Amino acid sequence: MSMIRVATLSPPQFRHIPQRGIVLCGDTPTTSCGAIVARHGTIHFLPQFGHFPLGESGRGDLTIEPAWGGKERCACSVLGDTTQISVRALTRADEPQWRRLWTEYLRFYESAVDEEVYLTTFERLLSGNEPQHCFVAEANGEAVGLVHFLYHRHNWRIEDVCYLQDLYADPEVRGLGVGRALIEAVYEAADRNGTPVVYWNTQEFNTTARRLYDRIAEKTPFIKYQRGIRT
Repeated sequence: MSMIRVATLSPPQFRHIPQRGIVLCGDTPTTSCGAIVARHGTIHFLPQFGHFPLGESGRGDLTIEPAWGGKERCACSVLGDTTQISVRALTRADEPQWRRLWTEYLRFYESAVDEEVYLTTFERLLSGNEPQHCFVAEANGEAVGLVHFLYHRHNWRIEDVCYLQDLYADPEVRGLGVGRALIEAVYEAADRNGTPVVYWNTQEFNTTARRLYDRIAEKTPFIKYQRGIRT
């Protein structure tokens, strides 16, 4: 297995979260084999088929083993990328992009909703009197992700709990911390609301997303059941 050395990564390059560096290797500077991503001061290597935390950011060399094979050592360089991710509350002007992102999310789960559901859900998300909320993630001023969450009663608690229902990031920005930023925004909102319990469901085979979830949440032993649809 080949080794990749990433040399002289100074702290300022990785202190602005989330920035990334593209690791280039091969005979020409056009062969991309992965990315360096900084989240909360920790550098990660994100090749196409794996995730390798590299430790705390700082000066010096970092040596990693990529997920692909190879017999020769690969000399690499790091190119900076100033992609900035921000998270904010949904606004009425976001409706076209919100609709696009949610439609893509539903399509991923091989599902769809009627126009009435789009209209009703959007109004509820904007209403200050509803328990439903939405955050939008932006990259360079463009909406690239969303999260829906809602508060509800819980018989075992005095305070409400928070259900994170829908989470989506455009494919071209995955690996830049969009999903994590959205989840952490929900965590912060739930704390401000006095409802620190946040939970969500995902499909067992959703392995890509679960790699993130395993780092920022605890997997529970519960299995979801629901009433079958009656015809």
